[in-house]
Amino acid sequence: MLKALFPASVLLLSACAHKNHDTTTMLSSPLPEKASATLINAAGRTIGTAKFEQAPSGVLIRVEINAAGLTPGWHGLHMHATGDCSDVGAFQKSGGHHGKSEGGHGLLNPNGPEAGDLPNIWATRDGSAGYEAFSTLFELSPSLDEDGLSIILHASPDDHTTQPIGGAGARVACGVVQRSPG
Repeated sequence: MLKALFPASVLLLSACAHKNHDTTTMLSSPLPEKASATLINAAGRTIGTAKFEQAPSGVLIRVEINAAGLTPGWHGLHMHATGDCSDVGAFQKSGGHHGKSEGGHGLLNPNGPEAGDLPNIWATRDGSAGYEAFSTLFELSPSLDEDGLSIILHASPDDHTTQPIGGAGARVACGVVQRSPG
């Protein structure tokens, strides 16, 4: 019986030693990439911030909107292909949705979703909002190319199926996504 237990205990110790090696390797890897955006409204006033952190299988997104930043209720939220909010009020220079594919818009679309599709954000009675979501549809590094990336908030909610933007309406806020130090 002792002979039967000995090989099993050696195998178990070998597995533990291997696991410790992997943990050490993980700890010495670089910190996750981070990015942020200052959100401005159609009048060019700052209404909040968005923060992004790359994870092993997607991006964690946190948006905070100040009181009176949005009209109360649901608003569509999308990542857009170009990091440009300079045409304040229209925000058309931010381009189309990140990863746009013809007929592919919407988290509920059988032909989608596009990389820039995100769940809606809810603004409270005072116009403030807090939002956290995780997207497996894009990664920060390749998205922050020479054209950049922006985050857009829309006047109405996204129904997640209607083409091309889910009926979300006008672009009411925009933020250029920029790499954060460390």
